Amino acid sequence: MKSKVGKADQELEAIGTILHALDGLDGESIQRVLDYVFGRLSISRQSRAASSASTSVASSVPPLAEFQRSRVQPSIRDLKEEKKPESANQMAALVAYYLSEIAPERERKISINASDLEKYFKQAGFKLPKAIPQALPNAAAAGYFDPTGSGLYQLNPVGYNLVVHGLPRSGEGAPLRKRPKAKRKTGRR
Repeated sequence: MKSKVGKADQELEAIGTILHALDGLDGESIQRVLDYVFGRLSISRQSRAASSASTSVASSVPPLAEFQRSRVQPSIRDLKEEKKPESANQMAALVAYYLSEIAPERERKISINASDLEKYFKQAGFKLPKAIPQALPNAAAAGYFDPTGSGLYQLNPVGYNLVVHGLPRSGEGAPLRKRPKAKRKTGRR
């Protein structure tokens, strides 16, 4: 019979193995893996909560979710849901920010192109623009990107600030300015 300390060490080793196996996966992928494993082992959410609360050794070890939060990087879909971009220009800025600041190391890049937009718009579940090759030039014209050549664009400080400080739009404060209606010319004088 193993002592409580030996069992705790064994549990910590198992947690480390699981975390190592999940390293590099995004939040959705981790959730799918865990859902499959729990289903395969016939463990329901209620029984997981009850068993961790009833075991003194298990309650001294932080739950797996706490380990995940400290090590898991959000996916582009997670970021889109948090920031709620309203246009393809905003979403393009979000993709560039994600790839330069948040994405796993192997995916990181400073400049992006149209194929990056297509890939990450799809992953995020964001509606593709009608003309994907024109999306980055449009976002650059909106002031979010600087062209770096060969169809590549880099997020500039305006785009960075939009993503970090401007999204999601709160809807509070001053309403969006509307263009004044042009006066119609009539034949009368």
